[in-house]
Amino acid sequence: MAMPRMNYYGIHQASSVEMASFTFTLEASWLVKKKETELIRILVADDRSEVLETVVPMLEAHFAVVGTASDGWTAVEAEKKLRPDVVVLDISMPVMSGIVVAKEMRKNGSKGAIVFLTVHQDSDILAAAKRAGGLGYVVKARLGTDLVFAINEALEGREFVSPFPQG
Repeated sequence: MAMPRMNYYGIHQASSVEMASFTFTLEASWLVKKKETELIRILVADDRSEVLETVVPMLEAHFAVVGTASDGWTAVEAEKKLRPDVVVLDISMPVMSGIVVAKEMRKNGSKGAIVFLTVHQDSDILAAAKRAGGLGYVVKARLGTDLVFAINEALEGREFVSPFPQG
């Protein structure tokens, strides 16, 4: 049995305990039970079809992509219906930004991890994304190297930010 990890402030980090054919992941006060044969469920939201056409097949090699959305409102509705383990959100989408989507998800009780996928290399937007509940912040120019890693980090309750010049 794995012991819970503590971060610098003495707060329990996400931990996993394997028992028989199940993995239990404890994050804060909720418990998620997944069969080891089940893939992590991902919802991807981006308004550019080219991005979806690139990201979805890349993620399907590692996860189960259960849905896509091309605007913020559709992303909120899809998340409520599908309840994915991770939501990958573009920040600049029509109808509702990814940051507003993340806030709506949390308001609706979503426990899914949030990873932002964006063109914005801006410290203020990064800070807003973190405040909205994002654990991952992947710059689209680095999606091939960073996105799967960021999702895995978010699933473990750890933050990941693509390197970019911050001023």
